[in-house]
Amino acid sequence: MALHIAIDIDSTLHHYWDQFAAIAKRRFGVDLPYENQLTWHVPPLRVEQLRACVEETHREENVLAAEPYPGAVEAVRRWHAAGHRVLITSHRATECGSATERWLEMIGLPYDLLHCSFDKVPHCVEAGVDLLIDDAPTNLEPALEAGIRVATLVHPWNADFCESEDVICARDWPDLERALTPLLARAEPAGGDRAGAEDAPRADRPV
Repeated sequence: MALHIAIDIDSTLHHYWDQFAAIAKRRFGVDLPYENQLTWHVPPLRVEQLRACVEETHREENVLAAEPYPGAVEAVRRWHAAGHRVLITSHRATECGSATERWLEMIGLPYDLLHCSFDKVPHCVEAGVDLLIDDAPTNLEPALEAGIRVATLVHPWNADFCESEDVICARDWPDLERALTPLLARAEPAGGDRAGAEDAPRADRPV
């Protein structure tokens, strides 16, 4: 039985932090070294400044300029070709949906649904997702509590969370694909037949 896999975008399919940090430096003169970012709180930036930086990273030109992590597209292609269902899910604003679709098409990443909204984990539960690949503990932890298996690339802000034996962690996408191979080979859903596992209409809303 194929799995339903939900995949985050920023810091999961591409290295988002460099883009974010460059914008913060240009706009507000703040240095944000990746290795020092131990949480997703960014004390040097006020809330409105943080919001402005995030919004700029999600402008069309920046969305389209993102470079996928090596091996990410190839791994997802193999999973999709094997019959697994792929949901791309992001906290991007709704108006970023068309640019995000263009980017996914441009990089050649196959998917079944795109969901851009702040209800990521509730939507994953409703859609019958078996595996969530995401970088944020604020998404991974509630997904685990909901019976969804979770995996992530290791970042400074989730390194402590990765110490849990319930989390599949990897340094890069080739390692992540190898780590997930036994799970995908077994293809046993995490929580049985949950409501909403049937095909849902495509949601052209923004991760």
